[in-house]
Amino acid sequence: MKNKKLKIICSILTPIIILTLVTFMSLRDIPETIYVRQGENINYGSLLKVNNDDISVLKQNVNKGYGTKIRKSINLLGVFPVKNVNLEIVPPITVYPGGQPVGIKLNTQGVLVVGLSDIDSQNGKISSPAAQAGVQIGDSIIKIDGENVNNSKSVSEKLNKYKDSIMKVTIVREGKNIDKEIKAVKSDVDNGYKLGLWVRDSTAGVGTLTFYHEKSGKFAALGHPITDVDTGTMLTVKDGNIINSSIISIKKGTKGNPGEVRGIFVNEQDPLGNIKTNTVSGIYGTCVKTLKNSKFNKPMEVGLRNDIKEGDAQILTTIDGEQPKLYNIKIEKLLSQESPGPKSMVIRVTDPELLEKTGGIVQGMSGSPIIQNNKIVGAVTHVLINKPDVGYGIYMEWMLKDAGILN
Repeated sequence: MKNKKLKIICSILTPIIILTLVTFMSLRDIPETIYVRQGENINYGSLLKVNNDDISVLKQNVNKGYGTKIRKSINLLGVFPVKNVNLEIVPPITVYPGGQPVGIKLNTQGVLVVGLSDIDSQNGKISSPAAQAGVQIGDSIIKIDGENVNNSKSVSEKLNKYKDSIMKVTIVREGKNIDKEIKAVKSDVDNGYKLGLWVRDSTAGVGTLTFYHEKSGKFAALGHPITDVDTGTMLTVKDGNIINSSIISIKKGTKGNPGEVRGIFVNEQDPLGNIKTNTVSGIYGTCVKTLKNSKFNKPMEVGLRNDIKEGDAQILTTIDGEQPKLYNIKIEKLLSQESPGPKSMVIRVTDPELLEKTGGIVQGMSGSPIIQNNKIVGAVTHVLINKPDVGYGIYMEWMLKDAGILN
């Protein structure tokens, strides 16, 4: 009798437990804010449903709904509310896909501290005054005694100006300004005054253009931030440019050894655009010239997160010269994200030609548009070092937001 009751209880509880687990896993992947086109219905499968009546009503006036935010509930089996989300109505957005290589030259705001060192003085070796004052690797020095620091040279000039007086040094750490009082030390090596640190004020490299938005004149590239090679700190932009670039060679990626595309700058004195911001989801700025490549020169609709499906897709990238080409990939997993970040989806290169030439995803390919069902849905951002054919991509929504095209 007990065994019979136990079987009955198990037969009732098992499907409930399974339904609960499936629902929980599905809800975890649904963001708090969902961008949706006017009149478009939202569907999360047979278990989870959204009442789309409010969205459908906005079909009556083409311009009425844009920017409208609707608080909606997601219901289990269309009956039981299990999560509230924000639906934001956005217009169809079209951009010109990139895929072509661009040279990137960036000057930082202030100077970035990349190292700390002792100083050889007349009194022997002295520990770094900057380190003793609490300056850390990764800090940015933006002012010395209230005067702006523009580059590495200006640091030396100001130190020799104030000599051994106590100076107020303003640094930026994790977005916050911090003042430090530091006394420079005269070096016995060159008789110059020093704080005992190494700094950097610029960087340069090759990446891939993601898109050009003709209406606003804005561009986006990389899909991930530019960081300092030594400290990993995200660089704060003072100014910078993107310029024409041409791919001249490829280092093929292998397990444990990421590859790279090697490019040269072309017409370095004739920039394509001005870099304005460096964010977690790429670099952005305004165009000096129209950034349409000759091969893919028609605008393409942007795919929102709800448009993206796990399965076949393509990337548009350049591995030879200046002209991009489409290569086959698979979107293997869509990841849950509530804030911008470069790791939105897991992708795998399946194209035999690309695998043969590059081994998969290589450095310099970051920013290559991901295209699915004739919509640009994201961009390549990272490679897995031990799996060169597998990497990450970013949702196009995040890049549109950081470009100021999507609110």
